[in-house]
Amino acid sequence: MTTTWRFTALADRHRALGSKLEDWSGMQTPWTYDKDMSAEHVAIRTKAGLMDVSGLKKVHLVGPHALAVLDYVTTRDVSKIYPGKSVYACMLNERGHFTDDCIIYRTGPNSWMLVHGSGSGHEEITKQAAGRNVAVLFDDDLHDLSLQGPLAVDFLAKYVPGIRDLKYFHHIQTTLFGVPVMISRTGYTGERGYEIFVRGQDAPLVWDTIVAEGAEMGIIPCCFSVLDMLRVESYLLFYPYDNSQMYPFADQPPGDSLWELGLDFTVSKGKTGFRGAEEHARLKGKERFKIFGMLLEADEPAELGDEVWADGKKVGVITCPCYSSLTKQSMAIARLDVDKAVHGTPLEVKGKTLQVKAIAHTLPFDDPEKKKRTVVG
Repeated sequence: MTTTWRFTALADRHRALGSKLEDWSGMQTPWTYDKDMSAEHVAIRTKAGLMDVSGLKKVHLVGPHALAVLDYVTTRDVSKIYPGKSVYACMLNERGHFTDDCIIYRTGPNSWMLVHGSGSGHEEITKQAAGRNVAVLFDDDLHDLSLQGPLAVDFLAKYVPGIRDLKYFHHIQTTLFGVPVMISRTGYTGERGYEIFVRGQDAPLVWDTIVAEGAEMGIIPCCFSVLDMLRVESYLLFYPYDNSQMYPFADQPPGDSLWELGLDFTVSKGKTGFRGAEEHARLKGKERFKIFGMLLEADEPAELGDEVWADGKKVGVITCPCYSSLTKQSMAIARLDVDKAVHGTPLEVKGKTLQVKAIAHTLPFDDPEKKKRTVVG
C-alpha cells in the first residue's frame, strides 16, 4: 500500500493514464503509465515530454540571513547568484559526505527557493536557520511540471514572450495560460527543457492545456521512471539509488565523497567554511570507488544491483541501467573500483538474468559537451 502524506493536484490525470500513483519522497508519483516507456524516452529526446515532478521538495527562505544559511549548508558561493539565476549545489555532513543535492533559486534580494529530492535538505536548512533572521517555508502547494525536449521552447514561445532568451539555469516570473508561474530553464533529462512552477489550484489547467495544445507537436505526458533512461545517458545521479545508502560498504557507515560521485565541481572555487568543507578537502585522492559509465554487449538492459566483474573478481555494481531504442545501446551507471573506472576497460556483467561482456565508458553518453541543454536562442 502506498504511504503518502503529500498529494499532487494531478492525481486524477495520472490515474487516467494508467498510473497507480506509487510513493516517492512522500508524494503520490506516477512511476509508470499504461504504455511503452520507450516511446516517452523517444518523445523527450526528439520532440518533448511533460512530467509531473512535484515530488521534489520546495523550501522558501526569506530574510536577511537567508544567504548566510545557504552559504553554510551548500557547496556553492551563493553570493554570486543574482535574482533570476539558479545553481546546482550539494550538501555535505560533518564527515564531508554527500547528503543531498539541490537547485538554489534566487527569487529576490532576500528571497530564495531551494528544491531538493529525498535527502535531508529541508532538515539541514531548518536546523541552520534556528535563531536567525530568516523564515523557512516548506511549500507543498507549489507544483513542478517539467516540459523537456527540443520542441519545448517552440511550444512555450507561443505563449511566453522572451522565452527563447532565457538562459540555462535562469528563471522568470510570468504567466502561462493566464495563471501566474515561475518558469526555470532547468531539468533532469540532458535536453533543453523548462520547469514550470505553478500553484496547485492552477496545475490541472497548465497540465491539460500543454497536453491538448502540444499534441500536434508530438508532446506527450511522460512518467517518472522514464527519467532513469534519460539520466543514465546524461550522467544525472539520483539519491539514494547511486549511493552507499543503497550499496553499502562492509563495516562502514553510509556516505560517499563528492570525489567518488564526480560531483566535486559543485564546490565553488576557493570556497571554504561550508559544512564538511575540511573533510571534503581531506578526502581528495582517497576514493574507494568512482561513478562511471558502462556499455554492455546486449540488446536489453541490465538490472539494478547487477554485479560487475573483471580479472576474476567483483569490481563494481550497476546502480542504474537502460536500453535506448534510439541508439540501440545497453548502458549503465555503475560504482566501479577506481582502477577500473578508465574508458575502455574490459568488464563483465554477472547479473540475475544477464551475463555479458562490457566496457567502462566515460559519462555522459548523450551530448557529452552539453550543447543541447545550454543552447541559446
